[in-house]
Amino acid sequence: MSFKKDEEAGAVVPAFYQDKTSVIQEARVFNETPISPRKCRILLTKVIYLLYTGETFSRTEATTLFFGATKLFQHKDPALRQMVYLAIKELCPLADDTIMVTASIMKDMQPNMEVIYRPNAIRALSRVVDPSMVQGLERFFKSAIVDRNTSIASAALVSAYQLHVAARDVVRRWGNEAQDAITAKPQAVSGGGAGFGGSIGGAFLGGWGGAQQQQPVQSAYQAIPSSSYITQYHAIGLLYLIRQTDRMAVTKMVQQLSGSGRGAGSSPLRSPFAICMLVRYAAKVAEEDPNLRAPMMELLDNWLRHKSDMVNYEAARALCEMRGLSTQDLYRPIAVLQLFLSSPKSTLKFAAIRTLAKLAQTQPAAVQQCNVDMENLITDTNRSVATYAITTLLKTGNEASVDRLMKQISGFMSEISDEFKVIVVDAIRSLCLKFPSKQTTMLTFLSGVLRDEGGYEFKRAVVEAIFDMVQFIGDCKETALAHLCEFIEDCEFTKLSVRILHLLGVEGPQMEQPHKYIRYIYNRVILENAIVRAAAVNSLAKFGLGDKRLAARITVLLERCLDDVDDEVRDRAALNLRVLKEAGLAERLVKDESSYKLAALEESLQTYVQDPSASTSRFDASSVPRITRDEMRQEALRAKNEAASKVAMAADGPSTSRAGAAANAAAAAGAAGAAGNGAAGASPAEAASIYARELAAIPQFKEYGKLLKSSAKAAELTERETEYVVSAVKHVYAEHIVVQYNITNTLPDTVLENVAVVVGGAADAGLKEDFILPHALLSQDAPSGVVYVSFTRVEGPDEFPQGALSNTLKFMSKEVDPTTGEAEEEGYDDEYQTEDLDLGVADYVGGRFADFSREWEAMANASVATETFALTALESLQSACETLVELLGMQPLGGSELPTSTSVHTLNLAGFVAQPGKPAHVLARARMTYAAGEGVTMELGVRADNDAAAQLVLGAIA
Repeated sequence: MSFKKDEEAGAVVPAFYQDKTSVIQEARVFNETPISPRKCRILLTKVIYLLYTGETFSRTEATTLFFGATKLFQHKDPALRQMVYLAIKELCPLADDTIMVTASIMKDMQPNMEVIYRPNAIRALSRVVDPSMVQGLERFFKSAIVDRNTSIASAALVSAYQLHVAARDVVRRWGNEAQDAITAKPQAVSGGGAGFGGSIGGAFLGGWGGAQQQQPVQSAYQAIPSSSYITQYHAIGLLYLIRQTDRMAVTKMVQQLSGSGRGAGSSPLRSPFAICMLVRYAAKVAEEDPNLRAPMMELLDNWLRHKSDMVNYEAARALCEMRGLSTQDLYRPIAVLQLFLSSPKSTLKFAAIRTLAKLAQTQPAAVQQCNVDMENLITDTNRSVATYAITTLLKTGNEASVDRLMKQISGFMSEISDEFKVIVVDAIRSLCLKFPSKQTTMLTFLSGVLRDEGGYEFKRAVVEAIFDMVQFIGDCKETALAHLCEFIEDCEFTKLSVRILHLLGVEGPQMEQPHKYIRYIYNRVILENAIVRAAAVNSLAKFGLGDKRLAARITVLLERCLDDVDDEVRDRAALNLRVLKEAGLAERLVKDESSYKLAALEESLQTYVQDPSASTSRFDASSVPRITRDEMRQEALRAKNEAASKVAMAADGPSTSRAGAAANAAAAAGAAGAAGNGAAGASPAEAASIYARELAAIPQFKEYGKLLKSSAKAAELTERETEYVVSAVKHVYAEHIVVQYNITNTLPDTVLENVAVVVGGAADAGLKEDFILPHALLSQDAPSGVVYVSFTRVEGPDEFPQGALSNTLKFMSKEVDPTTGEAEEEGYDDEYQTEDLDLGVADYVGGRFADFSREWEAMANASVATETFALTALESLQSACETLVELLGMQPLGGSELPTSTSVHTLNLAGFVAQPGKPAHVLARARMTYAAGEGVTMELGVRADNDAAAQLVLGAIA
């Protein structure tokens, strides 16, 4: 392969790069007679390059290239054969009928073939073979796993990982072979052994040039480095994959492979990679089983004395991250990390200081013994190491060292990336609260870095640190607000400007000279976008309400805002003018610290609506009791605790509460749960129909009316390898949202009873929890079940609640007696935290097919919304298209989700918004441009049947 230097641009450009059409046309070289190995290698390299750079091939194109490449099996050139296998693996997911190449690959898997071919054939076969055929090929993989050549054995073991997904029962039978691969001694070859991947890399690199392609296979094989035990690393991973659901089997594996109880040096493991993997498994067992914690801790302590630095560090890191260890228990692992701090290797220093920095967040006293060594790293040439050293010292140092550390930090802040700047600022943020007397030094530093160049996350971290100082350190308020005023003069981030303006409105009127902040705020009304102008209007009004001497001046400024081009700015100005003029209104809307008691207000409103005489009388709000904001927070907390206790008691009997009554329907929910997973493999339309039938069968949901929208696919809330696998599906009704949690218990020796999910964050998202339908039992015979949680949409069907919901499984765990197979009578209450569940725009929007051009013109007089966005975080038009489709949940039309240009593109989307009655049709057109270093600039135009639908789609980006 040749590279051509562009003299003018001064850049190296790969000469093989062409567009997809040219590459497909060049595929005729596969049919030439005789075959030119060099031309075919270059063409296959072009195909792989296009795939790696994000180019997509249609099924027909990929199939043509795939079977064209398979014709090259007739040629004996080893370098060409390597490229063929690489191309087959990459094209396999995109092409059709790939199973037809199985016979050709099987020929290269035979023991009599050259060693250079077999590893590649094994890897390719794992991608091509159908899961139903794995059992027939079992003997080939078993023999390859125990092969003495490490490249062949490792290839088979890695392929077993791929096959375990689809043919788990077959791969489970390969445990003995994996065990033999651990204890087998690698084959030694004269002139060098066969290291993992050596034969592949040697022949692959030998195929790039013209002269090297004549090199015999055996000489390439002999050039491989010396014997390697890397097979042990892959084998131990496969063993764990096979036994991961059996905790005792995993424990036994750890003890056997570590040589526990057999004396020093009895472990069969010679690969430090394999021992590091074993360290992680031992730490996992220690965390999960308190009964095995002591022997596992002993093993970890022994690994601290291993001859490999890699193993020493892995054991030390595992102990430092272990929960519940005292300062005394951490002495030895910290001592190991302290030795690494003086190592000449930057990798060891970085790993050690990063682990110590994390430990210092929870146990700073334990890390203090390393302070002298960390101070020596402040001047390290590796700025990542120096950053972690300083931030750790900030957490473990004393007040006398603050000034010296702050001076050293200022010297290299401009030399590190934003990611490390955020780490430094977070450390200083904690230090501000720890040593308030040093607030002048730290505030000077924060204001200085606030003026430096940086991205949003860095600026946000600095602003948050200053906010904390304003809130908790009263002496620095005036200085901090002055720095924030200067910052918003040149702030390019709308969110930060809005937050600072809000803070100025809250704190500014309380300062001795509140008038000096008004100029900075009013400048935002003149110079900024509509969002910032609206925030500035509210902030100005607070100065008029807080200081009557400023009311007249604020009124003049707000009157000028009545001519603003933006509706929201004008509306806020008009509202605030009226509040300033009517003292009573200000008292009720702004200064009143009380609120209605929501339960009493709801009851009063229901009574009023049901009263036949209500149409002739006005609702009397004065009769509703009021409570303070502190009482509201306490009542919300009490209601949450009561809901959690009701969930735990749901299976004990009927209850008069709504949640208790819902528990009586747990059996019906469990019956529906058996079919709940049936929608997983269906199309979105079929899945929606299945969900609608399941929910209609549950009495509690019959009164909800028609199901408007269900999630297109279940959201995974846990990893598939965890003990409890949880996914969630969101169902939208006119006035309710129901979350369906699909739960699977993967522990065969544990029974879960009264399984429920406690959801947090619902109120912040605009939802009110109604009840929970728990699942009665999850056992080995019926490991899967469904829990439903129902919410009311507080704002009604015209609003679309959005936010993040935290989810905690609560259940009673009972061990299974291995002799009888029955669950023990005694159990214990347990809980399991999962990932947050996001509720977003895509949950209310579905995709549909449409004639985009015709409908776009037809909806010209409908609700129209347009906004321009700068998406600086996106690195290509392709990533922009994928992000938009995911955020909006709409259907891309006409192949517009695949950009044909790298600089300009238009994405057309069609969908519907789930609303009561007839769904609102909506179209979106995103016109995008991309420039290197600036990201994607996009104009998003939305046309819909009504304003609510249009604003919902547009708000997904804003």
